[in-house]
Amino acid sequence: MANAWKRDKTQKLLSPKILISLLVLSIIFLSSLFFFSGSTLQYTNPNLSIDTTFPIPPFDCFKCPQSKPIIANVVENLKYPFVYSLADLGNLPEKPHKNIVRLLKGKPFRKPDISATIQEVLESMRASGKNGLVVDVGANVGMASFAAAAMGFKVLAFEPVFENLQRICDGIWFNRVASLVTVFEAAASDRTGDITFHKLVGRLDNSAVSEVGARLAFKSNKEIAVQVKSIPLDKLITPSQPVLLLKIDVQGWEYHVLKGAKKLLSRKPAEAPYLIYEEDERLLKASNSSSKEIRDFLKSVGYNKCSQHGTDAHCTKE
Repeated sequence: MANAWKRDKTQKLLSPKILISLLVLSIIFLSSLFFFSGSTLQYTNPNLSIDTTFPIPPFDCFKCPQSKPIIANVVENLKYPFVYSLADLGNLPEKPHKNIVRLLKGKPFRKPDISATIQEVLESMRASGKNGLVVDVGANVGMASFAAAAMGFKVLAFEPVFENLQRICDGIWFNRVASLVTVFEAAASDRTGDITFHKLVGRLDNSAVSEVGARLAFKSNKEIAVQVKSIPLDKLITPSQPVLLLKIDVQGWEYHVLKGAKKLLSRKPAEAPYLIYEEDERLLKASNSSSKEIRDFLKSVGYNKCSQHGTDAHCTKE
């Protein structure tokens, strides 16, 4: 959703004085994180291992150029809080991202809806004795991945946008979860190879495989076409690997991701992952698919219960 802002005629948010304040706040934040972070992972899964014989190598954060500037903060109102780093800063200096404004006011970042949802679902599943990986397709800057990792769950995250990958690497360091989060610079799909991906400048969260889908809500933003790796989830996740939750948010490419995970989704009910995916009919149409096509496919692999939660669908087997 586009940020709706009114001009503040009384004060420039990013005057030199406030920029210095922001720098000081960032230094204090990073220092306190380093010295006082401690171990917040109360429920790690030491007996759950990840098969590391992947057909494509994980993204190497240590070799990745450092993102800059770094504007990061803890999120508010979560039972298992975490830190994430902003990729889109807004239109500086006049219309900065809302979370930059919050940071300048001494407030934490706003709680992402998907983060709260992920933690609620995982809390319920863990209470019932279930365990397994969390797979985050369309990880963006890690708001779902870190929500799971903050609870001690191991995560496989897929993100093709390099600028977002840099911010995920920031979050892996800030949250001390390098042993829990494995990242792939790839778009999950139904085929292996390269695929054209459309980055939307200033709205990286709206980047998409479909050019129409990328520009649907932000027609004035510049779009850049890049080649990225694509791989089916079934090529990466072995049949013996337990998967607890699969989250997909890929701006209309959901059907192709699901088709590439047919083996995973065909597991018997006790072993099939809880599925959360974005179901936006406009974006699906831009990628030549539909919600009906997705629901029919899910029924064919045994997902017989789906409920709508805003623009997300939650599906399970019973």
